[in-house]
Amino acid sequence: MDKLEKVALISCSTYEIEFVRKAIRDAFVQLGGVEQYIQPGDKVLLKANLLMKKNPEEAATTHPAIVQALAEILVQHGATVIIGDSPGGPFSEKHLKGVYKVCGMEEAAKASGAVLNYDISHIEVKGENLKLLKNLTVINVLEEVDKVISVSKLKTHGMALYTGAVKNMFGVIPGLLKAEYHFKMPEIKDFSDALLDICQYANPILSFMDGIVGMEGDGPSAGIPREIGVVLASPSPYHLDVVGAALIGLTPSEVPTIARSIERNICRGTLADIEILGTSIEAFIKRDFKVPSIRSVSFLKGKMPKLIERPINRLLQPKPVFLHDLCIGCRDCEESCPPKIIKMEKNRPVADLNHCIRCFCCQELCPKKAVQIHRPWLLDKIVKW
Repeated sequence: MDKLEKVALISCSTYEIEFVRKAIRDAFVQLGGVEQYIQPGDKVLLKANLLMKKNPEEAATTHPAIVQALAEILVQHGATVIIGDSPGGPFSEKHLKGVYKVCGMEEAAKASGAVLNYDISHIEVKGENLKLLKNLTVINVLEEVDKVISVSKLKTHGMALYTGAVKNMFGVIPGLLKAEYHFKMPEIKDFSDALLDICQYANPILSFMDGIVGMEGDGPSAGIPREIGVVLASPSPYHLDVVGAALIGLTPSEVPTIARSIERNICRGTLADIEILGTSIEAFIKRDFKVPSIRSVSFLKGKMPKLIERPINRLLQPKPVFLHDLCIGCRDCEESCPPKIIKMEKNRPVADLNHCIRCFCCQELCPKKAVQIHRPWLLDKIVKW
């Protein structure tokens, strides 16, 4: 880590396409030019954050203007560009079509000359030289392209605190298989290690981040849009996340994926090993950004008898609360729940919280914000990362 890693921070306060184009071009200039990363004839996957069917104005997904502008530049450079993701829910052509349409990706592809990925096959691969995952199942398009570019959204996250460039690559795991990762690794430390493994396997050559309007509060889908006014880019998703976390007032080392990056000697978790290019970060830091408290499965593990430990942990842990008045009975929460502890009663969800692993997939994938995360007041006082 002797060499400073470059992160381009470009001011951009609107999604009007001409301004976004300029921001993306400026980012490439700061990072040495398109030709340093992409060659004519390359097949490139733009891996956007397309969590679910959300309009761009809701700030839950990568804005189509970012994807369109980036795709235009790559197509003009002679690349074949594929826009894709494996959103939450089933990895099917019908589901993809709905997500692409609502998220604005159909228009982005049409306007830029890119194509949308409808290959719903997946492939088993070896996780060589990874820490936790020895085998992975990834979407087939990842293996069919020459290069990957991550195009993430700057958001908070109920389980992982922050979702950015590294966590964006979780979308190369197909559909409902993501739930298995949550179920097998309920501890945030293990899960964030898995996220790093997935990112290292996908190996994005560049990472862009949509920070023009981010999401604060109950991210990654039920939070509130918040203007930040920047586009970020870097060859390193890990260092990009350090800058992204700092922008929203977090101490980067508090973010589990960044903490794991520090443990693996990928980055220091501070701005000390980063050269920020383009614009000074100070003018854009939002120190009042609303971020959730996150949790470990056990606050007191090994510190007292289990008969005492378990009820205290249940008392301290956050929990999902289902707002039946807002619920439309779509069953997305039931279908996406990794431990399968949500059942529908009178077409409304009821959860066995004694077996809840606190992944908050139910809140993340609810289309109507009908799931809230209740955090005991004491949790905010004692949880330290």
